[in-house]
Amino acid sequence: MDYFRWRHEDAHRNALSAHCYWRLRSEGISARDATRELDGLGVSDKNELLFQRGINFNDLPAWHRRGVGLYWETYEKAGRNPKSGEASSVVRRRIKVDAELPMGDEYGEFVRNLMVDDANG
Repeated sequence: MDYFRWRHEDAHRNALSAHCYWRLRSEGISARDATRELDGLGVSDKNELLFQRGINFNDLPAWHRRGVGLYWETYEKAGRNPKSGEASSVVRRRIKVDAELPMGDEYGEFVRNLMVDDANG
């Protein structure tokens, strides 16, 4: 559980840094100078750097800020028994791509539920 919470926050920090880095690069700043400019800046400083350039990081889509989640989900699939011709349904699994992950305590509960579902499924 702790790993997933840490990874979720790490994705946020990395996304913020990447947005800052590539904004500076788009202004013609070299890779070395962009890296130097960001070195030692905290979260609020990076948010301010973007804000001064017309970007409110919090207004970006969630997947830009926090990444995406990939996990198994179960679903019911309608089908037909090939021997009898009867309609039937089966439970299948597929990978879900979730671009709207919850934040904070809700994320912890979300991960906990996934772990319980996986242990039971």
